[in-house]
Amino acid sequence: MSNIQQATLGGGCFWCIESAFNSIDGVVKAISGYAGGHVDEPSYEQVCSGDTGHAEVVRVEFDADKLSFRQVLEIFFALHDPTQLNRQGNDIGTQYRSAVFYHNDEQKQCAEEIIQEMKDEGIWENPIVTEISPLTSYFDAEDYHQDYFSNNPQNQYCNMVVAPKLAKFKKTFAQKLKKQD
Repeated sequence: MSNIQQATLGGGCFWCIESAFNSIDGVVKAISGYAGGHVDEPSYEQVCSGDTGHAEVVRVEFDADKLSFRQVLEIFFALHDPTQLNRQGNDIGTQYRSAVFYHNDEQKQCAEEIIQEMKDEGIWENPIVTEISPLTSYFDAEDYHQDYFSNNPQNQYCNMVVAPKLAKFKKTFAQKLKKQD
């Protein structure tokens, strides 16, 4: 029996984060969604307005016997810049904030520890601003956002922003990628 757990992470646009996690061995699936807000079942347009309080997130379902929560966080912090407040690059707004929405006290502690380690090691020049909050609500994003990068290779944002980021990611984490059939 597998040990399936969940992590809910916000690191800017969910298209890149979701695509990266779906390529990792031990990840059952990664789903784009919204968390941290005060509106039930928000739409993408509502979230983009910045008025709902939600962050674009990815819910990562992973087999903890193959991939630890700590490893999930290490991948997450390699995928985005946790020092940018309410933005990632040209994506600006609270919906693009860096956030770990923890599911239990162990996840909270692990997130706090890894952030402290990054601070102690001086990995980032600027202060880390990643929000660590309990997951109080989560909503799947609309179907057209799921697996967006692979379903929309012609999209300009995917070509200009997501593809180069994923190429670098896949080089860095080559040993953790799912084996291709």
